[in-house]
Amino acid sequence: MRILLVEDSLAIAEYVCACLVDDDYIVDTVGTLADAEAALATTTFDVVILDLGLPDGDGLDMLKSMRAAGNKVPVLVLSARDELDERVKGLNTGADDYMPKPFAVEELKARLRALLRRPETILETVLKAGNVALDSNAREVSVNRKIIKISKREMGVLEQLMRRFEHVVSKETLESKLYGFGETVTANSLEANVSRLRKRLSQSEASIVISTLRGVGYVLSLKDEI
Repeated sequence: MRILLVEDSLAIAEYVCACLVDDDYIVDTVGTLADAEAALATTTFDVVILDLGLPDGDGLDMLKSMRAAGNKVPVLVLSARDELDERVKGLNTGADDYMPKPFAVEELKARLRALLRRPETILETVLKAGNVALDSNAREVSVNRKIIKISKREMGVLEQLMRRFEHVVSKETLESKLYGFGETVTANSLEANVSRLRKRLSQSEASIVISTLRGVGYVLSLKDEI
């Protein structure tokens, strides 16, 4: 999942980012409202973690604008404003959850998982295609119930393709889900991961295969459908 972290404290941002990346989230970090608005205008996120006291304004003003514009992305407010009236104000403005600082990172992770389980954002946690299964919580891939070794990037590619089984997924869509703003992406980074993933699936006798549609993207399907 891709998360936008809006936090002006570098120490907190680095800590939260490191903890979430360990759970295979893609985390983009910005420290101002202007950068957050620019990110939201160009990228689709699954969740926004929003601080309120930012250098160029109040995070609640951005949240209000988001909701007024019809942006329904789940927002978890993470703020030092821990008084009851502040929490109520945040929730009434459109926040889906509100956590005061200081906080426990395990609770933050649990609240993020809860947001992603809500009906409007719910995603299947165990994906199946042919004889392949991918558990997005355990971060495991199995073929005929036998777990195979796979890198984080390859798993990310496979998950996106399995979620859109038999539908074309563009290169741009895959890159937006796999790489954060600050990561260097070479011209063949995605192709290299797809190539390695194909090899692993073939060696494991998976019944699915990845096809390339030149200039369009990739599609995952059963072998006998090619």
